[in-house]
Amino acid sequence: MIVSENVLASMRRTNELFESEVVKNRNISALENIYTSDARILPPGAAMIEGRDNIKNFWRQTIAGLATQSATLDTVHAESLGDRVFEIGRADLHVAGGQTVTVKYVVLWKEENGQWKWHVDIWNPNQ
Repeated sequence: MIVSENVLASMRRTNELFESEVVKNRNISALENIYTSDARILPPGAAMIEGRDNIKNFWRQTIAGLATQSATLDTVHAESLGDRVFEIGRADLHVAGGQTVTVKYVVLWKEENGQWKWHVDIWNPNQ
């Protein structure tokens, strides 16, 4: 099903918030506006992580550990699933030493308090 332009615009704002506030400015508290309160992430090579506080800890450690400088998220496809949306995308993470790590991802979006947020997030590196 087609995703409305309003929902796509909200999704873009959320993705841009992750790029600018979380990664670039290391403002981990901005994850409150990106992940739902009961979100789950499925990082590559690691156990599933549940709950926004645990997700914040994960991103705090990961961004610092990789010395991530910036991230660019690009939606490849988005499709409505009733009251949810799933997104397939790609992201470039610019890390220490000028290297770029490219990943593919799937996010299940859920509206929470009038804002579209990441509810389930899984990604894998292309290499």
